[in-house]
Amino acid sequence: MVTYPEEFTMEEAKGLIESMSNYKIVKTFTQKYLNRARFGMGMGKAEELKQFISQNSDIEKVFVDEHLSAKQLFNLEDLLKISVIDRERLILDIFYSRATTTESKLQIQLAEVQYEIPKIRENARLMSKSGERAGKGGMGEYVVDVQFRDLKRQMSFIKDKLASAHLKRQEYRKQRLRKGMFIVSLVGYTSSGKTTLFNLLTDEHKETSHSLFTTLSTVTRSLRLPSKVNENDPENSNILLVDTVGFISRLPHYMIEAFKSTLEESLEADLILFLIDSSEEIDDIGRKYSSSLGVLQELNVDQSKLYILLTKADKANSEKLQEIMDYMDPSISKLPVSSKTGDGLEELQNLIYSKKKSRNSTILGES
Repeated sequence: MVTYPEEFTMEEAKGLIESMSNYKIVKTFTQKYLNRARFGMGMGKAEELKQFISQNSDIEKVFVDEHLSAKQLFNLEDLLKISVIDRERLILDIFYSRATTTESKLQIQLAEVQYEIPKIRENARLMSKSGERAGKGGMGEYVVDVQFRDLKRQMSFIKDKLASAHLKRQEYRKQRLRKGMFIVSLVGYTSSGKTTLFNLLTDEHKETSHSLFTTLSTVTRSLRLPSKVNENDPENSNILLVDTVGFISRLPHYMIEAFKSTLEESLEADLILFLIDSSEEIDDIGRKYSSSLGVLQELNVDQSKLYILLTKADKANSEKLQEIMDYMDPSISKLPVSSKTGDGLEELQNLIYSKKKSRNSTILGES
């Protein structure tokens, strides 16, 4: 593994690799810059890698924790005589291993095509420089053009399928609104505790794991509040809770775009619970908060619907919780909760009920 010499970045890169059960890290190399022209890393580091690999015959892959161009991948593999994968390729492989629904598989296929297209273009330039595209209709030109057209057709087909799924979801949402359903969604960094809280609030048994991207597909279930929270409300059951894919730092724009249709269901909710793991180091929390908020802003989320939940609050003292809250946008309300001890859950249920009542009052006023 080759990554940046920062603890947060190293741990996240390690988490990505260990999310693939068939991968095991043999050695970690660090490099301050991974955007050098020839290899991504510097020539000295590339030679250091080459020497280490030559002395350890059981190594099968090199993972570089950054986006690499087709030229950089080619140069590295030519030097090291071993397979090289970059950060984006690894994330796509993790997505493939986690996808269970037709839509999530389509989204990953779209991201895959968008990952490959720039590399096809770059390969075309490389072949042109090496003389493999000597004239119009030359073999190199033919292969590249066929690949490019095929990828474009695939992209068009997948986008049509996703657009159809989007229309169906919009229709479901209209039906829910007609029935007076109140929708709550969980968003946040991957492994922030979304699925654990989802299971607790819905009595579900969705898989939870320390591995990244345990949840890829949107899952929606009924959330029933305790009778003591809303004893006089006959529409107690008209609440849905949505769980979906978590965010991660340095997630390329095209991957966010590919999953936009899934994320839309979360972002169109009446209440968006933005989860932050309060058990982590303050600096790590700050980076994950900023990264997640950046994705939400890129997706044009209505910030007035956001409510921050500081999860795993049983592992943080009151001073740390206050420090975390002081760091974050003061315009967004915050609540510490613990799925383990139940602390804050009653306040969360009261919050959901009060927001539901407020939404219903607004609808009645408008009608």
